[in-house]
Amino acid sequence: MKTVIGIDIGGSTTKIVGFRKDSNTENNLIEPLFVRATDAITSVYGAFGKFTMQNGLELSDIDRVLMTGVGASFIDKPLYSLPCEKVSEFKCVGLGGLYLSGLDDAIVVSMGTGTALIHAKKQNGKVNTEYLGGTGVGGGTLLGLSKKMIGVDTIEHLEQLCAEGNLDNVDLRIKDISGDKSFQINEEITASNFGKLSDIANNNDVALGICNMVAETVAMLAVFAARSYGLKNVVLTGNLTTLKPIASVFDGLEKNFGVKFIIPELSQFSTVIGAALCDNNP
Repeated sequence: MKTVIGIDIGGSTTKIVGFRKDSNTENNLIEPLFVRATDAITSVYGAFGKFTMQNGLELSDIDRVLMTGVGASFIDKPLYSLPCEKVSEFKCVGLGGLYLSGLDDAIVVSMGTGTALIHAKKQNGKVNTEYLGGTGVGGGTLLGLSKKMIGVDTIEHLEQLCAEGNLDNVDLRIKDISGDKSFQINEEITASNFGKLSDIANNNDVALGICNMVAETVAMLAVFAARSYGLKNVVLTGNLTTLKPIASVFDGLEKNFGVKFIIPELSQFSTVIGAALCDNNP
């Protein structure tokens, strides 16, 4: 039975996944996992060892290892005698997004330290991907501003603070600047992030304001990209999709802009799944 391994190597976090091809040539996903370490090389070896042990894989069971991510450049030798092939991260984002969403044509957004937007389209059994650009606003922005403004530098603590936050103490909304009920924009839409920062705003409010600003920035770029391709579906992937205050922003913007934001199951593993899928989509 053929097994293909995909590895997404970040600076200190590595994600790994596999596909087993059965006798019917169907790809069966092996549940992904991730590990944290102080450097890319340590994390990739730790992830590989843990993954193979948990899934009862021998080196002889593995046909190919496909790597992506910023840390892939540090791996210049075979992994336990297995040759490693590097694949484009943007291509992996598109492949993974379509696979997890079940769509044939969509804008796929990778929300990591920064944000990248990909147009992915399946044609004649092959997925074509196009990198559209992105923004430096992402998870790095979230943690950087949180640490500087409210002294919080973990996603878990930030999410806890957001639960009690109130955007009315932070953001300027359409309803704050216009009483015209015939206005074509929903009155709850943000006119200016942090444009109404109050003296009574507490850390909960500021935390929610930071999350809202990051999510709205990404959402609007995705809306513009989708409109330029005449698409309605936007697939959201990456670690930030698992954050409740981030995901809720996309839910609120769907009706206002006629775009469907999709956060599929295993969205945080989309890129590494795409890496493994490159075996069938060279």
